[in-house]
Amino acid sequence: MTESEKAIATFQTRVRDLIHRFQELKKENEELYAMVDKNEQDIKMLRAGLEQKDRDYQSLKMARMIEISDGDLQGAKDRLAKLIRDVNKCIAILSDEK
Repeated sequence: MTESEKAIATFQTRVRDLIHRFQELKKENEELYAMVDKNEQDIKMLRAGLEQKDRDYQSLKMARMIEISDGDLQGAKDRLAKLIRDVNKCIAILSDEK
């Protein structure tokens, strides 16, 4: 084998190695893109689930605030009656001053 034949053979070997490495990297790149796409879908699903849970929590919190038991209702009525009496006293005092 002549020197130029050896150089050509070495060049061909290196080109084959580069092509093989390129194909490996291309396959790895496709796998990584597929993994990124799957992770993005998972993130979207998790965010949607989180938003739903947050809405459920807000609804439950609102329901708890609105929920009034009999004792709470009676206490609210008593406080309202006291406020009305206080307002009536103030009106009476202001009426007497005129």
